[in-house]
Amino acid sequence: MSGTLTVSRAGAGLWLPRLAWAALAYNVLVILWGAVVRLTGAGAGCGEHWPLCNGVVVPQSPTLHTVIEFSHRLTSGLSGLLAIALVALAFRVTHRGHPARLGALLSLGLIILEGLVGGVQVLLGLTADSTDPARGFVQGVHLANTFLLLGALLLTALWASGSPRLRLGGQGAVGGWSALALGLLLVLGMAGAVTALGDLLFLPADGTPIDTVKRDFGATASVIENLRVIHPMLAIVVSAFLVWLGVFFRRERPGTDVTRWSAVVWGLIAAQMVLGFLNVALKAPAWLQLSHLLLACALWLATVRVVYAALISLRVTAPARARSVGA
Repeated sequence: MSGTLTVSRAGAGLWLPRLAWAALAYNVLVILWGAVVRLTGAGAGCGEHWPLCNGVVVPQSPTLHTVIEFSHRLTSGLSGLLAIALVALAFRVTHRGHPARLGALLSLGLIILEGLVGGVQVLLGLTADSTDPARGFVQGVHLANTFLLLGALLLTALWASGSPRLRLGGQGAVGGWSALALGLLLVLGMAGAVTALGDLLFLPADGTPIDTVKRDFGATASVIENLRVIHPMLAIVVSAFLVWLGVFFRRERPGTDVTRWSAVVWGLIAAQMVLGFLNVALKAPAWLQLSHLLLACALWLATVRVVYAALISLRVTAPARARSVGA
Protein backbone atom coordinates (compact mmCIF):
# COMPACT_ATOMS: atom_id res chain seq x y z
CA MET A 1 0.00 0.00 0.00
CA SER A 2 1.38 3.42 -0.95
CA GLY A 3 0.76 4.83 2.50
CA THR A 4 3.02 2.37 4.31
CA LEU A 5 6.33 3.49 5.81
CA THR A 6 9.76 2.00 5.33
CA VAL A 7 12.98 2.09 7.30
CA SER A 8 16.30 3.16 5.87
CA ARG A 9 18.25 0.03 6.90
CA ALA A 10 16.35 -3.16 6.15
CA GLY A 11 18.51 -5.50 8.24
CA ALA A 12 18.77 -3.45 11.40
CA GLY A 13 15.23 -2.16 10.86
CA LEU A 14 13.82 -5.59 11.67
CA TRP A 15 14.71 -5.02 15.31
CA LEU A 16 12.83 -1.74 15.64
CA PRO A 17 9.27 -3.15 15.52
CA ARG A 18 10.33 -6.10 17.68
CA LEU A 19 11.75 -3.78 20.33
CA ALA A 20 8.70 -1.51 20.19
CA TRP A 21 6.21 -4.37 20.63
CA ALA A 22 8.38 -5.88 23.39
CA ALA A 23 8.52 -2.51 25.19
CA LEU A 24 4.73 -2.23 25.01
CA ALA A 25 4.18 -5.73 26.46
CA TYR A 26 6.84 -5.17 29.13
CA ASN A 27 5.30 -1.90 30.27
CA VAL A 28 1.92 -3.58 30.73
CA LEU A 29 3.64 -6.01 33.09
CA VAL A 30 5.32 -3.12 34.94
CA ILE A 31 1.91 -1.47 35.36
CA LEU A 32 0.45 -4.65 36.83
CA TRP A 33 3.40 -5.00 39.22
CA GLY A 34 2.85 -1.40 40.28
CA ALA A 35 -0.72 -2.38 41.17
CA VAL A 36 0.68 -5.24 43.28
CA VAL A 37 2.76 -2.67 45.17
CA ARG A 38 -0.40 -0.69 45.93
CA LEU A 39 -2.51 -3.73 46.84
CA THR A 40 0.10 -5.10 49.24
CA GLY A 41 0.66 -1.73 50.89
CA ALA A 42 4.33 -1.91 49.92
CA GLY A 43 4.52 1.60 48.48
CA ALA A 44 6.37 2.77 51.60
CA GLY A 45 8.79 -0.15 51.45
CA CYS A 46 11.66 2.24 50.68
CA GLY A 47 10.46 4.87 53.13
CA GLU A 48 10.00 8.45 51.92
CA HIS A 49 13.17 8.16 49.83
CA TRP A 50 13.40 8.50 46.04
CA PRO A 51 15.25 7.55 43.91
CA LEU A 52 17.24 5.93 46.74
CA CYS A 53 15.63 3.17 48.79
CA ASN A 54 15.75 3.83 52.53
CA GLY A 55 18.60 6.24 51.86
CA VAL A 56 20.82 3.71 50.04
CA VAL A 57 21.19 2.45 46.48
CA VAL A 58 20.63 -1.21 47.37
CA PRO A 59 18.69 -1.90 50.61
CA GLN A 60 20.34 -4.12 53.19
CA SER A 61 18.33 -6.81 55.04
CA PRO A 62 15.11 -5.68 53.32
CA THR A 63 11.61 -6.52 54.53
CA LEU A 64 9.09 -8.09 52.15
CA HIS A 65 7.54 -4.68 51.46
CA THR A 66 10.98 -3.28 50.66
CA VAL A 67 11.64 -6.14 48.24
CA ILE A 68 8.32 -5.53 46.47
CA GLU A 69 8.80 -1.76 46.18
CA PHE A 70 12.48 -2.00 45.23
CA SER A 71 11.75 -4.60 42.55
CA HIS A 72 9.09 -2.29 41.11
CA ARG A 73 11.65 0.49 40.91
CA LEU A 74 14.09 -1.82 39.16
CA THR A 75 11.52 -2.97 36.60
CA SER A 76 10.47 0.64 36.03
CA GLY A 77 14.09 1.60 35.52
CA LEU A 78 14.45 -1.13 32.91
CA SER A 79 11.45 0.28 31.05
CA GLY A 80 13.34 3.57 30.88
CA LEU A 81 16.39 1.82 29.41
CA LEU A 82 14.13 0.14 26.84
CA ALA A 83 12.72 3.54 25.90
CA ILE A 84 16.22 4.97 25.44
CA ALA A 85 17.16 2.00 23.27
CA LEU A 86 13.96 2.49 21.26
CA VAL A 87 14.83 6.14 20.57
CA ALA A 88 18.40 5.28 19.61
CA LEU A 89 17.33 2.49 17.25
CA ALA A 90 14.54 4.56 15.70
CA PHE A 91 16.97 7.37 14.87
CA ARG A 92 19.48 4.87 13.51
CA VAL A 93 17.27 2.91 11.13
CA THR A 94 14.59 5.40 10.02
CA HIS A 95 14.81 8.44 7.78
CA ARG A 96 14.35 12.03 8.91
CA GLY A 97 10.69 12.79 9.68
CA HIS A 98 9.67 9.17 10.20
CA PRO A 99 6.82 9.05 12.77
CA ALA A 100 8.49 6.19 14.67
CA ARG A 101 11.05 8.73 15.86
CA LEU A 102 8.32 10.94 17.28
CA GLY A 103 6.59 7.96 18.89
CA ALA A 104 9.82 6.80 20.52
CA LEU A 105 10.60 10.28 21.86
CA LEU A 106 7.07 10.63 23.24
CA SER A 107 7.37 7.23 24.90
CA LEU A 108 10.65 8.19 26.55
CA GLY A 109 9.24 11.50 27.74
CA LEU A 110 6.16 9.84 29.23
CA ILE A 111 8.27 7.19 30.97
CA ILE A 112 10.35 9.95 32.56
CA LEU A 113 7.15 11.71 33.64
CA GLU A 114 5.85 8.40 34.99
CA GLY A 115 8.91 8.08 37.19
CA LEU A 116 8.62 11.68 38.40
CA VAL A 117 4.96 11.23 39.35
CA GLY A 118 5.87 8.06 41.24
CA GLY A 119 8.71 9.91 42.95
CA VAL A 120 6.40 12.73 44.05
CA GLN A 121 4.00 10.14 45.47
CA VAL A 122 6.79 8.60 47.55
CA LEU A 123 8.38 11.87 48.69
CA LEU A 124 5.01 13.25 49.85
CA GLY A 125 4.21 10.06 51.72
CA LEU A 126 1.17 9.30 49.55
CA THR A 127 1.65 5.54 49.80
CA ALA A 128 0.77 2.54 51.94
CA ASP A 129 -2.07 3.54 54.34
CA SER A 130 -2.15 7.25 53.51
CA THR A 131 -5.73 8.57 53.16
CA ASP A 132 -4.68 12.08 52.09
CA PRO A 133 -7.06 13.30 49.33
CA ALA A 134 -3.99 14.37 47.35
CA ARG A 135 -3.16 10.68 46.98
CA GLY A 136 -6.32 10.17 44.93
CA PHE A 137 -5.37 13.07 42.64
CA VAL A 138 -1.82 11.80 42.13
CA GLN A 139 -3.12 8.27 41.56
CA GLY A 140 -5.43 9.58 38.82
CA VAL A 141 -2.64 11.55 37.14
CA HIS A 142 -0.43 8.47 37.34
CA LEU A 143 -3.06 6.36 35.56
CA ALA A 144 -3.64 8.96 32.84
CA ASN A 145 0.09 9.19 32.15
CA THR A 146 0.26 5.38 32.06
CA PHE A 147 -2.47 5.21 29.42
CA LEU A 148 -0.77 7.91 27.33
CA LEU A 149 2.50 5.97 27.59
CA LEU A 150 0.86 2.77 26.35
CA GLY A 151 -0.75 4.68 23.50
CA ALA A 152 2.57 6.20 22.46
CA LEU A 153 4.28 2.80 22.55
CA LEU A 154 1.47 1.26 20.47
CA LEU A 155 1.74 3.98 17.81
CA THR A 156 5.53 3.61 17.79
CA ALA A 157 5.18 -0.13 17.24
CA LEU A 158 2.66 0.40 14.43
CA TRP A 159 4.79 2.98 12.67
CA ALA A 160 7.94 0.91 13.13
CA SER A 161 6.06 -1.99 11.52
CA GLY A 162 5.28 0.10 8.43
CA SER A 163 1.78 1.38 9.20
CA PRO A 164 0.84 4.79 7.72
CA ARG A 165 1.43 8.03 9.58
CA LEU A 166 -1.53 9.89 11.08
CA ARG A 167 -2.95 13.05 9.56
CA LEU A 168 -5.31 14.74 11.96
CA GLY A 169 -6.45 17.50 9.62
CA GLY A 170 -9.56 17.07 7.49
CA GLN A 171 -10.99 14.25 9.58
CA GLY A 172 -14.31 15.97 10.25
CA ALA A 173 -16.67 14.35 12.74
CA VAL A 174 -14.54 11.22 12.90
CA GLY A 175 -11.66 13.21 14.35
CA GLY A 176 -13.85 14.99 16.88
CA TRP A 177 -15.59 11.85 18.13
CA SER A 178 -12.24 10.03 18.28
CA ALA A 179 -10.72 12.73 20.50
CA LEU A 180 -13.78 12.66 22.74
CA ALA A 181 -13.60 8.87 23.07
CA LEU A 182 -9.94 8.92 24.09
CA GLY A 183 -10.53 11.80 26.50
CA LEU A 184 -13.47 10.03 28.14
CA LEU A 185 -11.44 6.84 28.54
CA LEU A 186 -8.67 8.80 30.24
CA VAL A 187 -11.16 10.34 32.67
CA LEU A 188 -12.74 6.92 33.26
CA GLY A 189 -9.32 5.44 33.99
CA MET A 190 -8.50 8.24 36.43
CA ALA A 191 -11.82 7.71 38.21
CA GLY A 192 -11.09 3.99 38.30
CA ALA A 193 -7.75 4.64 39.97
CA VAL A 194 -9.47 6.65 42.70
CA THR A 195 -12.12 3.95 43.15
CA ALA A 196 -9.46 1.23 43.39
CA LEU A 197 -7.66 3.29 46.02
CA GLY A 198 -10.90 3.74 47.95
CA ASP A 199 -11.57 0.00 47.78
CA LEU A 200 -8.14 -0.64 49.26
CA LEU A 201 -8.35 1.91 52.05
CA PHE A 202 -12.01 2.06 53.04
CA LEU A 203 -13.93 -0.97 51.79
CA PRO A 204 -15.60 -2.61 54.84
CA ALA A 205 -15.44 -6.36 55.28
CA ASP A 206 -19.15 -6.65 56.00
CA GLY A 207 -22.41 -5.17 54.75
CA THR A 208 -24.08 -4.92 51.35
CA PRO A 209 -23.03 -2.63 48.47
CA ILE A 210 -25.86 -0.30 49.50
CA ASP A 211 -24.38 -0.09 52.99
CA THR A 212 -21.02 0.76 51.44
CA VAL A 213 -22.52 3.61 49.41
CA LYS A 214 -24.19 4.98 52.56
CA ARG A 215 -20.82 4.92 54.35
CA ASP A 216 -19.19 6.68 51.39
CA PHE A 217 -21.50 9.64 51.92
CA GLY A 218 -21.59 9.59 55.68
CA ALA A 219 -20.62 12.58 57.81
CA THR A 220 -17.11 11.23 58.42
CA ALA A 221 -16.42 9.98 54.88
CA SER A 222 -13.34 11.31 53.08
CA VAL A 223 -13.18 12.82 49.59
CA ILE A 224 -11.78 9.58 48.20
CA GLU A 225 -14.79 7.70 49.53
CA ASN A 226 -17.17 10.30 48.10
CA LEU A 227 -15.64 9.88 44.64
CA ARG A 228 -15.79 6.07 44.54
CA VAL A 229 -19.30 6.03 43.08
CA ILE A 230 -18.31 8.14 40.07
CA HIS A 231 -16.36 5.38 38.32
CA PRO A 232 -19.18 2.81 37.88
CA MET A 233 -21.63 5.52 36.78
CA LEU A 234 -19.12 6.94 34.30
CA ALA A 235 -18.27 3.43 33.06
CA ILE A 236 -21.86 2.90 31.89
CA VAL A 237 -21.92 6.20 29.98
CA VAL A 238 -18.49 5.74 28.37
CA SER A 239 -19.22 2.12 27.44
CA ALA A 240 -22.45 3.10 25.69
CA PHE A 241 -20.58 5.83 23.82
CA LEU A 242 -17.84 3.43 22.69
CA VAL A 243 -20.41 0.95 21.42
CA TRP A 244 -22.03 3.73 19.38
CA LEU A 245 -18.61 4.92 18.19
CA GLY A 246 -17.83 1.49 16.76
CA VAL A 247 -21.08 1.56 14.77
CA PHE A 248 -20.28 5.10 13.61
CA PHE A 249 -16.77 4.15 12.48
CA ARG A 250 -18.07 1.13 10.57
CA ARG A 251 -20.45 3.35 8.66
CA GLU A 252 -18.14 6.31 8.03
CA ARG A 253 -14.78 4.54 7.61
CA PRO A 254 -15.56 0.94 6.60
CA GLY A 255 -12.60 -1.40 6.51
CA THR A 256 -11.23 -4.67 7.84
CA ASP A 257 -9.28 -3.08 10.71
CA VAL A 258 -12.17 -0.88 11.78
CA THR A 259 -14.52 -3.89 11.81
CA ARG A 260 -12.04 -6.11 13.67
CA TRP A 261 -10.97 -3.63 16.34
CA SER A 262 -14.42 -2.23 17.01
CA ALA A 263 -15.51 -5.81 17.73
CA VAL A 264 -12.55 -6.21 20.10
CA VAL A 265 -13.56 -3.02 21.91
CA TRP A 266 -17.13 -4.28 22.30
CA GLY A 267 -15.91 -7.62 23.67
CA LEU A 268 -13.62 -5.92 26.18
CA ILE A 269 -16.43 -3.62 27.31
CA ALA A 270 -18.62 -6.66 28.01
CA ALA A 271 -15.81 -8.35 29.94
CA GLN A 272 -15.12 -5.18 31.95
CA MET A 273 -18.78 -4.87 32.89
CA VAL A 274 -18.75 -8.43 34.23
CA LEU A 275 -15.57 -7.79 36.23
CA GLY A 276 -16.97 -4.51 37.52
CA PHE A 277 -20.07 -6.19 38.93
CA LEU A 278 -17.90 -8.94 40.43
CA ASN A 279 -15.67 -6.32 42.04
CA VAL A 280 -18.67 -4.86 43.81
CA ALA A 281 -20.18 -8.23 44.76
CA LEU A 282 -16.93 -9.77 46.00
CA LYS A 283 -15.61 -6.58 47.65
CA ALA A 284 -12.71 -6.08 45.23
CA PRO A 285 -10.25 -8.91 45.96
CA ALA A 286 -6.69 -8.28 44.76
CA TRP A 287 -6.78 -10.80 41.89
CA LEU A 288 -9.96 -9.25 40.55
CA GLN A 289 -8.55 -5.73 40.74
CA LEU A 290 -5.50 -6.87 38.78
CA SER A 291 -7.73 -8.50 36.16
CA HIS A 292 -9.82 -5.34 35.93
CA LEU A 293 -6.68 -3.23 35.44
CA LEU A 294 -5.32 -5.58 32.77
CA LEU A 295 -8.57 -5.38 30.81
CA ALA A 296 -8.59 -1.59 31.27
CA CYS A 297 -5.17 -1.43 29.60
CA ALA A 298 -6.40 -3.73 26.83
CA LEU A 299 -9.54 -1.62 26.31
CA TRP A 300 -7.48 1.57 26.08
CA LEU A 301 -5.09 0.00 23.55
CA ALA A 302 -7.95 -1.46 21.50
CA THR A 303 -9.68 1.93 21.43
CA VAL A 304 -6.47 3.65 20.32
CA ARG A 305 -6.16 0.97 17.64
CA VAL A 306 -9.69 1.37 16.26
CA VAL A 307 -9.33 5.17 16.30
CA TYR A 308 -6.05 4.84 14.42
CA ALA A 309 -7.70 2.52 11.88
CA ALA A 310 -10.56 4.98 11.38
CA LEU A 311 -8.24 7.98 10.96
CA ILE A 312 -5.89 6.37 8.44
CA SER A 313 -8.75 4.85 6.43
CA LEU A 314 -9.54 8.33 5.07
CA ARG A 315 -6.79 7.99 2.50
CA VAL A 316 -7.99 4.58 1.46
CA THR A 317 -11.72 5.10 1.31
CA ALA A 318 -11.79 8.61 -0.17
CA PRO A 319 -10.29 7.66 -3.60
CA ALA A 320 -12.47 4.56 -3.71
CA ARG A 321 -15.58 6.65 -3.09
CA ALA A 322 -14.50 9.15 -5.72
CA ARG A 323 -14.12 6.39 -8.30
CA SER A 324 -17.53 4.95 -7.42
CA VAL A 325 -19.11 8.41 -7.86
CA GLY A 326 -17.35 8.91 -11.20
CA ALA A 327 -18.55 5.53 -12.40
